[in-house]
Amino acid sequence: EWFSDMMADQPPPLEATPILNEVPLLPHMVNGDSIQQVILVQVNPGETFTITTEDGHIQCIQGPAHVPMMSPNGSMPPIFVPPGYVSQVVEENGVRKVVVLPHSAEFHPSMHPPPPPPHVPHYMHHHHALLPHPPHPVYPPVPGTGELPPQFIHQHPPPHVFQEQGESAGDVSDIQARSAVLSWNLPVSSQNGESHSHSPAAFTFEVAISNSGKNGKFKSVYVGEELTITLPDLRPATDYHVRVSATSSSIKESVSELVSFTTESCEPDCPAAPKLINRTKNSLSLQWKSSNDNGSKITNFLLEWDEGKNGPFKECYYGHLKQYKLTKLSPSTKYSLRLAAKNDIGMSGFSETVTYYTAGIVPPPPAPPVLVEAGVTWLSLKWSPPNGVSSDDSLTYSLDMEEEGSGYGFQPQYNGDELSCTLRNLRRSTSYKFRLFAYNSEGKSSPSEVVEHSTNPDKPGPPSKPTVKGKIHSHSVKVAWEPPKDNGGSDISKYFLEISEALIGNKWDTIYSGSQREHTCDHLRPGTSYRLRVYCVSKGGESQASDVMTVTTSAVPPGPCHAPCLAGKAKPKEITLQWGPPSVDGGSDITEYIVEMANSEQDERRQVYQGPASEYAVSNLLPGRTYCFWIRAANKVGFGPHSDKAEISTAPGPPDQCCKPVITCKNATSVIVSWESPACNGAEISEYRLDWGQVEGSMHVIYTGPCQSYEVKGLTPATTYYCRSLFQAVNISGVGLFGETGVVTTPASVPAAVSVLHLLEEDQMEISLPLSTCLAIQWEEPCCHGSEITGYNIEYGEKQLVTVGRNTSHVLENLLPDTLYRIRIQAINSFGVGPFSHSIKAKTKPLPPDPPHLECVVFSYQSLKLKWGEGPSRALITNPTQFNLQMEDRFGRFVTVYSGPCHTYKVQRLSESTTYYFKIQAYNDAGEGEFSEVYAFTTTKSPPASLKAPKANQLEENTYEITWEPLQPMKGDSIVYILQLAAGREEVSYSQVYKGPETSFRLTSLQTNCEYRIRVCAGRQSQDSTGSQELYGPYSPSTVFSSQKQELVPQCADLTTELAESKKTLREERFIAIVLLCGFAVVAILFAVVIQYFVIK
Repeated sequence: EWFSDMMADQPPPLEATPILNEVPLLPHMVNGDSIQQVILVQVNPGETFTITTEDGHIQCIQGPAHVPMMSPNGSMPPIFVPPGYVSQVVEENGVRKVVVLPHSAEFHPSMHPPPPPPHVPHYMHHHHALLPHPPHPVYPPVPGTGELPPQFIHQHPPPHVFQEQGESAGDVSDIQARSAVLSWNLPVSSQNGESHSHSPAAFTFEVAISNSGKNGKFKSVYVGEELTITLPDLRPATDYHVRVSATSSSIKESVSELVSFTTESCEPDCPAAPKLINRTKNSLSLQWKSSNDNGSKITNFLLEWDEGKNGPFKECYYGHLKQYKLTKLSPSTKYSLRLAAKNDIGMSGFSETVTYYTAGIVPPPPAPPVLVEAGVTWLSLKWSPPNGVSSDDSLTYSLDMEEEGSGYGFQPQYNGDELSCTLRNLRRSTSYKFRLFAYNSEGKSSPSEVVEHSTNPDKPGPPSKPTVKGKIHSHSVKVAWEPPKDNGGSDISKYFLEISEALIGNKWDTIYSGSQREHTCDHLRPGTSYRLRVYCVSKGGESQASDVMTVTTSAVPPGPCHAPCLAGKAKPKEITLQWGPPSVDGGSDITEYIVEMANSEQDERRQVYQGPASEYAVSNLLPGRTYCFWIRAANKVGFGPHSDKAEISTAPGPPDQCCKPVITCKNATSVIVSWESPACNGAEISEYRLDWGQVEGSMHVIYTGPCQSYEVKGLTPATTYYCRSLFQAVNISGVGLFGETGVVTTPASVPAAVSVLHLLEEDQMEISLPLSTCLAIQWEEPCCHGSEITGYNIEYGEKQLVTVGRNTSHVLENLLPDTLYRIRIQAINSFGVGPFSHSIKAKTKPLPPDPPHLECVVFSYQSLKLKWGEGPSRALITNPTQFNLQMEDRFGRFVTVYSGPCHTYKVQRLSESTTYYFKIQAYNDAGEGEFSEVYAFTTTKSPPASLKAPKANQLEENTYEITWEPLQPMKGDSIVYILQLAAGREEVSYSQVYKGPETSFRLTSLQTNCEYRIRVCAGRQSQDSTGSQELYGPYSPSTVFSSQKQELVPQCADLTTELAESKKTLREERFIAIVLLCGFAVVAILFAVVIQYFVIK
């Protein structure tokens, strides 16, 4: 069915829809789940468009008009035109429009976009697929409210999927606003009248789609082997045509017929932001345009705002109008707004948020600008916003300036939104007037109060170079200068005069500051060059210094020198003087000095030196005399005054030689030396020095002091000594002459103490001594002190004394063992005993140990294991006590068989039943102890050797003769044999069947077909005091045999013999191995004994 809304006045305003793809999208409305397409029919002036309404009435619409027609299924309505006319479908701003033109009328592309020509013929004939009703369509009007009548909502047919031509190529399902599902079947080929289907994998399918009609431009959207795909990114409420082509390696390309479908409608697109068309202080007038309705007419718009609070958005208008006026607003306030559109399907998204301001009032006049900082050519100003203005208001400021005396009035200097500015390129020391305006969007404020600020003056230029005014004196000079040529814009307030000595460098001192332009420089030094310069100060700052003037004061005679002083030490007949230049040279270099001398201050002065030197030696003087000296300096101007007096004395002369000292012996170890004082020769003698020695040419000082006698102690008796004295006086540079040498010999006395005393070690003694009871000492003979030594007293122990002759060694006997003794010695001569020597400590060694008790703990027929003493069987090598074990050999001599710290020893390789004799001794560091008594130990008898396996020989059924090898009698002892028998294969206990001296035995009554084992051992019978004894050896290997019938005996005997032979071979090999092992063990024991006895001992 087709419906129409008649609008005879003017069409509703429609917005252009943006082009998303190559095919232009059309405006759509969506109502429920049906698809509608709006098409405008253009009625030209003078023409009439006739339609049939739903109730059957005929309605005529006069041109000019644009009649919107809505298709519920998206297809084009059939329009019947008079002859000679043709209808064309054009798109303008995204809206399809049907235009009826004369057949010969030209179409200008500049007026309309190019229509799709292939579509036109299809709308000129009756198409039953599009018109299910009679040829006169019914177009019910569309209400202006945007809502469709109920019969439109409920009675419209479902969306149609139709086939333009040919057979069906596929099926479109699940049609949404922006997607649809397309599926198709495999191509069917016929051969000889039969249809054949193909495998899906043999074909490649390509899907092409167009939204500009079936003859429009198709775009490939899929290439693959699937039979069902989803078409994405479609436009709502849009007609689409789809075709599918299949290709394979065996069949040419097959193209399906076109399938058309129309997508569903949906909610509108987001509208553009509302625009401001007018504003006042209390209102904002807004206007907006519709967005693409996507197949369902837009019914309402939603406008939201933040109420000027910059908070959440709230609704301020909801309706179908496209403009709205916000009222009762605050002036100069910012408001944020956004817009959304709604149709029957849903609400669009919001537009971008826009911000608008209401009109306001001009700001109040601001406060005048404040000076931040002033420069010579610039001023920095700042200001504050006017009072009562919100911080959110955006203000700009304009600053005007008037230069004093310029006559140009106020001129703008700054315009902007900053609250400060700096004005540059101004004139120095000039006053400027300022005023400030504030602007907002409403206009300019009144000016602020006029304020006046001045730039700073510049620093002045340098004054002129100073000049000398009047005569230059030795201590002063007067200088003057001129003011600077440029004062910098302000008067000079002060001048500063600086002075510097020419040789000092850049050290300048200010000597004058004031407003005068001349100054007298005093307190100068004569003959000195000075540099002078001047600078000035004004409000603008400090100027550069002027050019430097150099002036030199006149020189004067030099000042007084310091009194001369002694250089080095005074000599008895000569004094060397030295002096320095005067502290004041008068401004000129010193050229010479004059030295004057007098015997006293009242005597006449005489000149002794004139010249440039600073040192002079005055000679031909008397020793010990005091002289007065003066000095004066001269420069090119003249001589200066005399220095202070210097009193300097010559050195005193040395005294006479000392007399020969007088020596008196006090005892054998001390003498008293005395001497007389010689003439002093003008210098007081302060001390004497006494030289002493045993050799005349090699003496040393033993006394220094003021006394004239000295006692020399600690001398050696009977010894000759030499002495001499000399003196030394104060202030003498050297030492006086020695006196004559005196000689004295001390008397004889008791001997000196023995200085060397030591103990003789054992290896230093000529004869062996028992170190447990003896100590040998040795010493060196001391000095006899004039009387020959006759003997010595030796003190040891508890002050026990022993007197010996004139020897240097002695043996102390009968001492206690293991005892510490303190020993010292003194010499004896005719005068008595001398002092004791230093003590030495010596300890006697302990007594040698007693022999331990010896016993035999293990007896064997070829070895004896002996044990002695208390201790482990294997002692440490560091054991202080060791043992020496000896055994009697066959020649009756005792030889050592073991020596070491162990307490056990095994004597091997002995004969059986033999008595051996042993003795033992212990030894340690104290020496070897006594041997013990002789011990006798007897080895046991040896058992007989093992026999070979016995042989079994069958004599008759159940009767065997057992034979074995015989043994020889052992040392006269007879041999007996024991034969044992065991029956069965298992290892059972043997039973004795024979004991006697024979080497064969006959077994009878044996069971038939039974296995037996037999073995034999030998024993020796001996007679001793306790009676008869038997000693048995090990059993032989077993022999196995079976009792059988007579005819089987030979075979059985052979098996038994073969078994016995194999066992015999095995037994011999074991015997050889045992012999080799015993041989190696014996050799190893011998090597150990040799190493123990010879190496370790």
